[in-house]
Formats: sequence, structure tokens, C-alpha cells
Amino acid sequence: MPVLNQSDTPLLAAMNNYVADGTVPFHTPGHKQGKGMHPRLESILGRKTLALDLALMAELDDLHEPHGCIKLAQDLAASLYGADHSYFVVNGTTGGIYAMILTIAGPGDKIIVPRNAHRSIIGGIILSGAIPVFIHPETDRELGLAMGVTPLTVEEAIQKHPDAKGVVIINPTYYGVATDLKQIVDIVHKHGMAVVVDEAHGPHLKFNDALPMQALDAGADICAQSTHKIVGAMTQCSMVHCRADRISVPRLKAMLQLVQSTSPNYILLASLDVARMQLATEGNELVQRAVELAGWVRDEINAIPGLYCFGREKIGNPGVHSLDPTKITVTVKGLGLKGAEAERILREHYKVQVELSDMYNILFLITFGDGEKEARVLVDALRDMALKYGGKNDFSLMDDVYSQVTYPDMPEQVLSPRQALFGQTRTVPFTEAAGKICAEIITFYPPGIPLLCPGERISEDVIEYCRRLQDAGLHISGPEDYLLKTVKVVE
Repeated sequence: MPVLNQSDTPLLAAMNNYVADGTVPFHTPGHKQGKGMHPRLESILGRKTLALDLALMAELDDLHEPHGCIKLAQDLAASLYGADHSYFVVNGTTGGIYAMILTIAGPGDKIIVPRNAHRSIIGGIILSGAIPVFIHPETDRELGLAMGVTPLTVEEAIQKHPDAKGVVIINPTYYGVATDLKQIVDIVHKHGMAVVVDEAHGPHLKFNDALPMQALDAGADICAQSTHKIVGAMTQCSMVHCRADRISVPRLKAMLQLVQSTSPNYILLASLDVARMQLATEGNELVQRAVELAGWVRDEINAIPGLYCFGREKIGNPGVHSLDPTKITVTVKGLGLKGAEAERILREHYKVQVELSDMYNILFLITFGDGEKEARVLVDALRDMALKYGGKNDFSLMDDVYSQVTYPDMPEQVLSPRQALFGQTRTVPFTEAAGKICAEIITFYPPGIPLLCPGERISEDVIEYCRRLQDAGLHISGPEDYLLKTVKVVE
């Protein structure tokens, strides 16, 4: 076995060696190391970059059956993160999540899932034919955000569904909120199930004690991380890490082959190799700098009248065990602005782009790529926006509805999401849909928790609740008819 040296980048080295060898390529891609690329694109990417846009050759290994430089690069990642096996993914964490769910569940199998799961999890469930058992995360009424699921909620779901194949957990949420993952893992393992973690927003958690515990350190069985979201890989680049005790490694490899291209982009793969090396050699220092910078930004924002950036004061609330401080969530309703309005103002007037906006909030990410200059630009823009662009939105009706109306009971799951999606459907008026089976997802923001998913029976209570949320001005996401005058149902 080769000695693992975290300073090495074995895949990138093999690619550079191939180019330096001067071999005349008669293989894909057709631009032949940039010689056939149109100058408009070549001038942007550069001939050196295009020369590394390579294909499957013996010395460059095979992502689907790695035994050389790709395997060594993946082994280095596994050693760094503490996994038994790590795998490179170049079609986003979405592909990794698909593979994880397909690994543990098949047609008719149950899988316990937070109701606020990313749509890639629902997609994986549809592909697998599994039956989701939804559990509700906690919500923060002040922020209008879904937080984590509590260990008690997970325990209760397992007691009701002891035949489930596993439990999916989000660690952390998009907004940096983490639940008590270690306690949840212990509960799930006690019942002999696997823990699957969507850790898209946590590839950096390993490298600073101020951050939530990473999934593998909490004992999770398998997780997917977006190496491109926070750390230094290119867009679409992710990793899947697993422990072999409760995960069939051959099945995982087969599922990764199923959902990934047979012609992976080697430049993307090389960026994963280099990002791992950067984390191994500089990760602790880089993450610490980002944490400190985010702390300064948070303090400055909270000194601006009308703005609020939540932090450690939320720890201990239901579903909030720890926080990632590099996620800067700014609540703007104190300015009389909606999140989308604040996003537009910042982009058009200050050339500052948020990560996302929702009804009450805008989100910023502080990463390796930010320094004091960028932090000051952000704070100055928010300070000036607060002075000049306060709106007149009245959130009282929205807040009253959101805080006073009881969330309806979980809908009855009649069909699997796959059956509902691929079944015969028709469109009916939403007010006349009671008793029918929904064929699409209906979600309101805040807090982004689906009220209806494919395969669930629509009730009068859900229809009435949706109408009250609409009257309060909440944003609808998911259905083809975004006004929710009609809904798709199963025939």
C-alpha cells in the first residue's frame, strides 16, 4: 500500500504528467487539449486548463473502478475525514444523496426523513421507490426558519416505524443550525438502523471546534458533503464518506456508478484532490480565519438598527444544539423589507450578492475567499441600506397567522412519491381537492416545510391552512400553479 501523504495531489500530478509527456491525443474530448476550442472560450479558460480536460486513460484511472491515482486521492480524503471509504462526486451533492438513499432503501422500504429535506432527498426517494416517513423539524417563529429535528422526535418515529431502513438527518441546515446529531445517532443505532446525513453545508466542520460536530465524528454511517459550497473545490464537486459497519460498500459503489457520468470531468476531479490537500495542510487556519471574520461581521450587523443576525443566543432552543457562525443570516423585516427586496437592493445598488433570500431573511456565506475588505463592503452596504431603503411592509398579519394557526396534522401517505409522480394525474381546483391524492410538492416560505408531498391525501384542514398562509402573503413553492388555484392529483 502506498504511504498516504496529505501534501500530495496524486490525481493532479498524474494529469500534469500526461500532458507533459507530449502524447498526441486521438481521444475525447474533441477540442484536443484546447487546440479545437473556439477562441472566445479558450481566451477565458486558457490553453493550460484545457490541456487538463482529459479522458479515461490507463495512467489517469477510472472513477467508477479506481485502482490508481483516483483511488489514492479518495483514500487521502477518507484518511483526512475519518471515513472507511470516501468517493468523489462530480454531479453535485444531489448525486451523492441519490446514491446514499439508493444504497440503503429500495422499492417499498421505509426511510425516516425530516419534512424540510432538500428536494434531492425527495428525488432519491422517488428514484428508489422508498416510502418516506416524514418527521417535523422545530421552527423558530421569530426568524420564520425550520431548525433541526430533536432526538425525541426521531425516537418517536422509530418506535412507530421499527421496520424503517434508516434515518436521514440534515447537518447543518442551510442557515447553519445543527441538532444534537450524536444523540440521534446513538438512538438510531440502538434500533439497528443506519444514519444518512445530508452534510452539504458541512465540508469544513472537521476543522474547527467552534463549528458543529461533523457527521462521521458523531458516528453517522454515511454522509454527503458539498466540497464546492464552503471550501476550495469547483462547482458540482462533492464527496461521499461512509463507514462500512452498516453500509454495503459494493452497493454504494454500484449506486454511485448508476448516478454519475461515465465521462467525468477531470478538472473537477482534480479540484477535489487539491481542495482535500488544502484542508489537510491549511484547513484549521483557514477555517479559524473565516470564523473570526464572521464573528466581526455578525457583531457589526447587530449594531445596525432594524437588522438582526442570530447567533449563539439561539443555542438551547428546540432543534438548536449548535451553530455554524460562518453562515450570516440577516433578518430584515425590522426594516419593513422582505428578503427578496433586500436581495434586489443589495445587488442593484451595492453590487453585493446574497446566497439566498426568503420571506424575512437574507443569507451570506463567509468562506476562505473572504477577507477584511469583503467583510467591510458587506457591512457598509447593509448599514447604508438600513438608512436609505426601509420599506413599508406590514408583517403583522403574516406573523399573527404564522404564530397562532396550528400546523395541520401530517397528511396520510397513500402512495409512494414515485407512484404518485409516475401515475396518471389531472388538475383540479385546489378548493375541491379534499380527499384526493396530491401529485406535487406544496411548500410555503417561511418556514420552507412542505405541507403536501406526492402521494399524500389532501385534507380540508390543509386546504384551509394554505389559504390562510396565502392571505398573509407567504411565498408558495413547488406546484405548477404557483397561485395554488389548482393542484395536480392522482387519477
